Amino acid sequence: MVPDAFKKAGNIESLGEQKTFKLEDTPKFSISVLTAMFPVLLMAIATIIDMAQSSIGFKDNAVIEIIALIGNPSTAMLISLLLAFYTMGIARKISIKTVMDSCSSSIASIGMMLLIIGGGGAFKQVLITGGVGDYVSELFTNSTMSPIIFAWLVAAILRISLGSATVAAISTAGLVIPMLAQYDVNLALVTLATGAGSAICSHVNDAGFWMIKEYFGLSMKEMFSTWTVLSTIASVSGLIFILLLDTSLVISGTFIIIFSIIALGYVMFIQPKKDIKMV
Repeated sequence: MVPDAFKKAGNIESLGEQKTFKLEDTPKFSISVLTAMFPVLLMAIATIIDMAQSSIGFKDNAVIEIIALIGNPSTAMLISLLLAFYTMGIARKISIKTVMDSCSSSIASIGMMLLIIGGGGAFKQVLITGGVGDYVSELFTNSTMSPIIFAWLVAAILRISLGSATVAAISTAGLVIPMLAQYDVNLALVTLATGAGSAICSHVNDAGFWMIKEYFGLSMKEMFSTWTVLSTIASVSGLIFILLLDTSLVISGTFIIIFSIIALGYVMFIQPKKDIKMV
């Protein structure tokens, strides 16, 4: 359809300033993993202590309160950031000014992403507070539509309209949650369907669309014929596989129930008769 589009080579410089590091200039693998996983470890320890306290029933004390404070997500991230300053900067004899410049450039790069996520959360809360979710739930009270298809459809509409997959996914959660109370559905599959729907039809109102366009040097026609089509195929294929998985779970559950009934009947009725004959 657009054969020239598949001959394009990526231009890494279009994504911003790049820097190549020598292997000896990089931190050790173990230190890198520890730094990246440190907040997870702190929160995991706090969670384990909290679960142990709930099961055993020992009272709060200063140590428990300190562990809970350290395991709080905000505190854990702050401590991990300070650790990263040391392991990625001071321990490698990098000046504080260079570390601060790196932090400044990182904040500038991720600022738009944080704004999008925050805007998506605010938009979701507007929908919930305004009663849109309850209204949608009432519309589909007597509907036979699968919640999985409904979640995918809502996410797809929001994605096409707003452009941001993050906003579409977060907003869909606020719209679909009131409806889920009426159905016995696998929440994991609904979540997957929401993600699949939010990936559909990437076009001009999606920041990723322009990033790919500039990186590969594609024309608008080539982008619509490749990137937009591929994202739509991925979304629809995801929905199909999720529905197949949902069907297979139902079939597997039915098979397990039937097998359990047969096994129970064998143990209760057939096996005792054999034992009596042997006697």
